[in-house]
Amino acid sequence: MKQVNEVGVDVDSEALVCAMKRAGQRMPLATFANSAAGHKKFIGWATKGARPARVCLEATGIYSLEFALALHHAKNVEVMVVNPRAIKDFARACMQRAKTDAVDAGGILEYLERMPFTTWQPPAPEILELQAINRRIDQLHTELTREKNRRHAAEFTGASADAIAHDIEVNIHHLERRIARMQESGLQLVRRVPALTIKLAHLVSTKGIGEVSAMRLLAELLVLPDDLAAPQWVAHAGLDPRPYESGTSVHRPRRITKVGNRHLRAALYMPALVAIQHEPNVKAFYNKLVTAGKKPMQAVVAVMRKLLHAIWGMLKHDQDFDGNKFFKLTGKPA
Repeated sequence: MKQVNEVGVDVDSEALVCAMKRAGQRMPLATFANSAAGHKKFIGWATKGARPARVCLEATGIYSLEFALALHHAKNVEVMVVNPRAIKDFARACMQRAKTDAVDAGGILEYLERMPFTTWQPPAPEILELQAINRRIDQLHTELTREKNRRHAAEFTGASADAIAHDIEVNIHHLERRIARMQESGLQLVRRVPALTIKLAHLVSTKGIGEVSAMRLLAELLVLPDDLAAPQWVAHAGLDPRPYESGTSVHRPRRITKVGNRHLRAALYMPALVAIQHEPNVKAFYNKLVTAGKKPMQAVVAVMRKLLHAIWGMLKHDQDFDGNKFFKLTGKPA
């Protein structure tokens, strides 16, 4: 039986930093692009000489999913995707103090060597298809916004020829029809799968989340590992606040990191705005923050973050939205 190459990979938006152990010896660090071409090069490197490889990486959502899928389908490769908290706790137990990509990759390799190997199972095909549909809808919305901006610019300057104005208008209607068809395809997919239908019903029990928004949220959330906690969902969405302090004089207001899934942040924004208007408990929470001195946008982001916590609880415990769990009213709603 051939010896197995063991590889720990630190994944970010652009690169794969890799630490390998081959035949009992640590190899020099290698770095590959986090792209389809980079994934292919990594697989060739990890299985050089037709050796089987075991690969361990953290569950970093949007950055790690495509890479994990490529490994899952590769010949001679087994992949384990680990909760980031488990890796962090392991590094702390090993008294690891430095934090660089190279150190992280080495720590993940050490985790792979010492801990039981659990083969990663990818999300169900219908979940991946639902995500692909919603990502395509996002692309079409981007094109629609550009065309509407062109129409507005042409109307403002009065310099657009009739033929160009007509072509812009035709394309706007064409994009709107395509978006509607894709949304209907996504909803039909959800309705064909009983488990997805139940989850959709839980989400739409929230005032502010309609079927289309619920579908977008499910597409981004159901690809995540089942063992992630609500704060990890928040970090994955890039909604976690980050302090900015230096010495005793620099204490800037906290801002969200935005290091995460922009699709998930976008899917939460409009539901949060609508819930603030129509859900009494959400509105009371928002008003409390504004009264305490938070800027309106800061309060909206806080609602998005708390709404994501609520969605985590709804899906985990198979329950509808409960306004009192979101924020308990102390008097008459505003």
